[in-house]
Amino acid sequence: TYSLSVATVGCNFKCFFCQNYNISQSPSDLDKIEGRDVSPEELKNHALANGDKSISYTYTEPTVFFEYAYDTAKLASEKGLKNVFVTNGFMTKECIMMMEPYLDAANVDLKSFSEETYKRKMGGRLKPVLNNIILMKKLGIWVEVTTLIIPGINDSKSELQEIAKFLAAIDKGIPWHISAYYTQYKSDIPPTSVEQIRIAIDIGKSAGLKYVYGGNIPGSSYENTYCPKCNSILIERFGFSVSNNKVKHNSCVNCGQKIDGIFQED
Repeated sequence: TYSLSVATVGCNFKCFFCQNYNISQSPSDLDKIEGRDVSPEELKNHALANGDKSISYTYTEPTVFFEYAYDTAKLASEKGLKNVFVTNGFMTKECIMMMEPYLDAANVDLKSFSEETYKRKMGGRLKPVLNNIILMKKLGIWVEVTTLIIPGINDSKSELQEIAKFLAAIDKGIPWHISAYYTQYKSDIPPTSVEQIRIAIDIGKSAGLKYVYGGNIPGSSYENTYCPKCNSILIERFGFSVSNNKVKHNSCVNCGQKIDGIFQED
């Protein structure tokens, strides 16, 4: 299904490697604000007119525009639209509890498993992010986790093993997206290699995670969803497009294994 993606400028982190810095660090660093005013009512109506099934609050940090996201999500939910946060997870428990009635899914950036890295490289803290991943799962929100692999920052085998172990202890069905980083913003670190992504994927699978993906590598087989039981390809992807979906009734068509996720039947 299609999702309408929306954002405002700004973020509560200051990641020197930010892949969306042109909007996340605006206007403080770039001295300009781009975009246009759209009311929650207009946004909801636009999604419905497009035939979208959900609204995703993404690109920057949705808690920075929480009131706008909340008002929009409430209106959207009343019309049967789903709501998705793509977030760094650095928010209060009160924020999650207030949003919970209208929040259907969240993709949380787990940028590192080091408090020191969070403090020095992002301007945040790790522990609240971990706690919020656990809380969202307990509340029944569909949770996926993304880690942007940055060479020399968070790509050690030991750190990746810690992340994988943490996620597997919560639920082995949590999808883990391991994304390739590209040199952006204030960083001069070379891009992530495909081999680094492969190593991280192997670590996730070795920890027992059933759905581990390699992102930001369009055309790679790492984008596809495989059955955790028979390993047959269930969902083939190219970038943001799905070219083939063989999941039927939340199950593998080959062996009948239940597939974790939220699926819309034809």
